[in-house]
Amino acid sequence: MRARTWFRGMVGAVIVAAGITACDRMLPTSPTLPAVPLPSEKTSTAGGPITGPPTVTAADVVFTGAGDIAVCGSDGAERTARLLDRLPGFVFTLGDNVYPHSTRDLLKTCYDPAWGPHLARSYAAPGNHDWEVQGGAPFFEYFGAGAGPAGLGYHSFDLGAWHVLSLNSNLPAQPGSAQYEWAKQDLATDPGNCTLALWHHPVFSSGGYGNSPHMKQMWRLLDAAGVELAVTAHEHSYERFAPQDADGRADALGMRQFVVGTGGAERRPFAAVQANSEARNSDTWGVLKLRLRPSSYEWEYIAVDGQSFRDEGSAECVK
Repeated sequence: MRARTWFRGMVGAVIVAAGITACDRMLPTSPTLPAVPLPSEKTSTAGGPITGPPTVTAADVVFTGAGDIAVCGSDGAERTARLLDRLPGFVFTLGDNVYPHSTRDLLKTCYDPAWGPHLARSYAAPGNHDWEVQGGAPFFEYFGAGAGPAGLGYHSFDLGAWHVLSLNSNLPAQPGSAQYEWAKQDLATDPGNCTLALWHHPVFSSGGYGNSPHMKQMWRLLDAAGVELAVTAHEHSYERFAPQDADGRADALGMRQFVVGTGGAERRPFAAVQANSEARNSDTWGVLKLRLRPSSYEWEYIAVDGQSFRDEGSAECVK
């Protein structure tokens, strides 16, 4: 990850020499955040020690999930959960875990029978339907350490050789906000892993909701720090974008974004197709399987049994 930051820093230095500043591409040094080792070897840089899924050290890690998951009376979540049953590694959820809201009762009766068996290996980012109930209180109670510090919903952790930021797109994410400044500090202290970020509302989307510009400055920060992947949901469909910058310009050094709102909720059609959209499907439920290697990654969208859409590929971390 750091090599890309260095490359852009050198470009910035050339521009400065020409009399034009490029300070928005440079990250100031931040103090080291405290980390308290636990028996599980997992710590949270946002809120002190936590317990939960242990940090893993294997060379390759499988990380699989989706968002927009459970609806009582629908079998969508049960069908995507069967995919998780067959896959090793860790699980992510990208928000809106149960509809219409993440209440204690609905998490127990609708989400838990399907994806609940994978709770001990799950990391969860909050969606708007999670956040609308008491500032996410039932969501934090249910997911525990996998959701990060209660009341915040943003934290970071390591999976194998990768660093992962799980963000809360329901909170302010612009420069000066608590979440933005935490992310800046977390990225500044990262030792140089390949890095991905999870959150709910996509910056770019061809779905009916369209782009979510309130996360644009966070994208700019992550991109400048060399983050490889942004994995989002909110739209009830699947979409993969080519690497791009925060302004939607194709950029080989930019972030690749996935939208994976296919966990089991009602599927929705696309609207205006956005630039750099490379693959789309709104007819299937399924999960995104990421294989995180020490210096590269593979992706595979796996549809539920009986549906045939697939999307797969691989890429190197930008060096």
